[in-house]
Amino acid sequence: MVKAYLRYEPAISFGVVASPESNVAYDPSGRLLLAAALDRFAAWDLKRGLPSLSFATAAPSPSLAVSCLATFPSAASASASSIASGHADGSIRLWDAETGSCEATLHGHRSAASALVFGPSGAILASGSKDCDIILWDVVAQAGLYRLRGHRDQVTGLVFLDAGKKLVSCSKDKLIRVWDLDTQHCLQIVGGHRSEIWSIDVDPSERFLVSGSADQELRVFTVRKSAEEGEDWSKWDMLKLFGEIPRQSKERVATVKFNKNGNLVACQVAGKTVDIYRVLDETEAARKAKRRMHRKKEKALAKSMAAEGNGTVIDPLSAQDLQNPTPVVTDIFKLLHVLRVNKKMCSVAFSPNNPPKGCLATLSLSLNNNMLETYSVDNENVSKMYSIEMHGHRSDIRSLALNSEDNLLMSTSHNAVKIWNPSTGDCLRTIDSDYGLCSAFVPGNRYALVGTKSGTLEIIDINSGSSIEVIEAHAGSIRSIVLIPNEDGTAGARGFVTGSADHDVKFWEYQLMQKSDTDSKQLSVTNVKTLKMNDDVLAVTISPTGNHIAVALLDGAVKVFIMDSLKFALTLYGHKLPVLCMDISSDGALIVTGSADKNLKIWGMDFGDCHKSIFAHTDSVMDVKFVSKTHYMFSVGKDCTVKYWDADKFELLLTLEGHHAEVWCLAISSRGDFIVTGSHDRSIRRWDRTEEQLFIEEEQEKRLEETFEADLDSAMDHRYGQKDGAPDEGSVGVPGRKTKETVTAADAIIDALDTAEEEVKRLDQHREGQNNGNGTTFQPNVIMQGQSPSDYVLNVVSNVRPNDLEQALLSLPFSDALKIMSYLKEWSMVPLKVELVCRVCLVLLQTHHSQLTTTPSARSILTELKGILYSRVKECKDAIGFNLAAMDHIKELLAMRSDAPFRDARAKLMEIRQEQSRRSDRSDGAEKGKKRKRRTSGES
Repeated sequence: MVKAYLRYEPAISFGVVASPESNVAYDPSGRLLLAAALDRFAAWDLKRGLPSLSFATAAPSPSLAVSCLATFPSAASASASSIASGHADGSIRLWDAETGSCEATLHGHRSAASALVFGPSGAILASGSKDCDIILWDVVAQAGLYRLRGHRDQVTGLVFLDAGKKLVSCSKDKLIRVWDLDTQHCLQIVGGHRSEIWSIDVDPSERFLVSGSADQELRVFTVRKSAEEGEDWSKWDMLKLFGEIPRQSKERVATVKFNKNGNLVACQVAGKTVDIYRVLDETEAARKAKRRMHRKKEKALAKSMAAEGNGTVIDPLSAQDLQNPTPVVTDIFKLLHVLRVNKKMCSVAFSPNNPPKGCLATLSLSLNNNMLETYSVDNENVSKMYSIEMHGHRSDIRSLALNSEDNLLMSTSHNAVKIWNPSTGDCLRTIDSDYGLCSAFVPGNRYALVGTKSGTLEIIDINSGSSIEVIEAHAGSIRSIVLIPNEDGTAGARGFVTGSADHDVKFWEYQLMQKSDTDSKQLSVTNVKTLKMNDDVLAVTISPTGNHIAVALLDGAVKVFIMDSLKFALTLYGHKLPVLCMDISSDGALIVTGSADKNLKIWGMDFGDCHKSIFAHTDSVMDVKFVSKTHYMFSVGKDCTVKYWDADKFELLLTLEGHHAEVWCLAISSRGDFIVTGSHDRSIRRWDRTEEQLFIEEEQEKRLEETFEADLDSAMDHRYGQKDGAPDEGSVGVPGRKTKETVTAADAIIDALDTAEEEVKRLDQHREGQNNGNGTTFQPNVIMQGQSPSDYVLNVVSNVRPNDLEQALLSLPFSDALKIMSYLKEWSMVPLKVELVCRVCLVLLQTHHSQLTTTPSARSILTELKGILYSRVKECKDAIGFNLAAMDHIKELLAMRSDAPFRDARAKLMEIRQEQSRRSDRSDGAEKGKKRKRRTSGES
């Protein structure tokens, strides 16, 4: 009989506030901040410091790490796909901002998406990638439009100009390209940067475009408004260099962002500073230019006075320059503040909503230590408003421990201990501590123990969330804390054991101490005995019955001692590198050891014989644990995977993938119904046991299929992917790419065509039989579910996702393409399918044009389609135009109602307040100028 096991599946992931690989962005309403957390992202309420909504993919995977985010800030589109995320595998996902559900997945890029931006209408999305391509997507149809090729390195920034008719892109190839989206070609190539360009942005009024690189200046370009503007513009140019702004930092630019009003621009560097510049309007810039020219005139007069005595002649300034000076870039862009933070920044974003009274803007940052911070920017200074840091560790998680009731989880990192609810992922306590390498709950669940890198032992009171005592336990780092169990295997109050790099294994007992008469009793510990070893102790474990203690040493050996007498019993020697982790099964029969040599070894505890050596991970095995009362075990390693094993059959049962970096630690519940893992990516993941059965043979076949498909995908990408040479200058390509989904869709279409063809033949035979007098009843094919052959094929084609349809049709052979074209005439009579018919017809004509024109049987089909499609498309176009006109008429009727003038009162009130704040800012500036003049006159 085949043995069945229960499957473990990912449940929740928590501990990550903001991952450094992605940017942050405000949601369409402007109230929540979107921050990526590995393969998902969350919408954070900054005031409450809590996530309001989580956006997660179906299955966690390192290939789905979020690499960029974009939103379309419009209340009208908040219910549609107004949030887009780019991922490490090149896919783009569209999300509903209200429900958090994924509306569509778009495949087109061959490597990670690096830039995303919505068009002004929200119906178009542009994406740039590390594969050097730019793809334009139709958000409504959820399909690709076309691919723009030209850049020779990663695309780092995208902005739309001219009401969405032009697209500007920057790249690490040091060039800025301007694309005309109507003609789909490159209009202008702008050089000048001496290093890789990392970001561009344009102000809302499209006056200036700012680009940032590793150069010591920000380059500012003026944007052409119309074709008739200026005689000094070239015919096709959209951008012209206006000037350069000197930067304060020597680090490269990471992000350049304008705020909603366009009066501030933030330049975030790849370090700890943000330069915030004030963008002056035309009147203020002209005033500043006049002051500059006035100072220049005074200097020129002083020089001319000095020159007269020397007999030299100084060219006077022209009256034109003095009366109407032309503002230069330094007259318009004025450094307002330099914001410095404690840690390296990853991304910045301005809030699209109106700032608080007296503030110019609200700026949010993501830091690389897993934090989000929000600052208010005013004329005087930059002050911190909110900070989100409680929901994650500042560094990677080094140890995990569950209490006896499995309702509290403790995690340690380099500066804090956190207590979590493992069911919900909520952080309950945060306690400052030293660098914790190991941890354990004391029986009773009121206290916890933490062993640190400096050799101290910290006792933590969980209820108060404080460290009550720090004991100098060892001279080296404490690598293991193991509780001594009772003889029946339950956690008892007999004490615990610590193992350290100072070659000592120490045995400790609990004590309740009372410091004074007024204080309550608190837990303390005392060292009762010490076991000296001849090398560093890396791991310690005790058998569940408390009979044996095993100690792993730096020399690769594992020594087993009898617990009571500490008499030497066994040596387990066989690993080529040090043993980093080990565990003993509940019945005390087996001990498993995991090593830096990537192997797991299963030993018998009776004679110390090695039952099996398994090549378990592709990197060091960091932790291994048995499931209680079984011989099943889990192991984690530096290869980012969690593996489930049967120690009796020595078989791999399951591989759990989801972590994005090395997995350091593992904790299993007392009943084995869930496990928790902690990783270098700062995430804690819980995996739950389900009722679904799994079989070893099926899992082995599935792993082989996945390996084969991965090799096939890589070979396909290599075959059809972009060549190493330079791309064609400004060329246009097909937006999608071949994936497993498109191949599956093509197979489904081919199967449907074959089934329909067989059904047509059977129908013809039945009619012939009826004509010949054979009156048998016709039995339709059950697979077609009572549909006609044409309707069945139409249903299959309609079920293909819009983004996969083009690639699926490209995969069809010419014979099947002809079969589909024979159905198009009948499909075009269905009003809702006219757009689909046009798409299918266009793709097939572009792909098989040469063969169709030379095939006699195709000419009649093309002739019929020519007469039908034009009229059907015109009918649909007229219907849409009629509906739009009717909706405009209804809108006019609504505007004529009595309550209509009050509908926009809120917006008008906001405009009035903004205008008043601008006037107050100007008056403040004028008063400061008067005060300066008074001071200078008083001093003179």
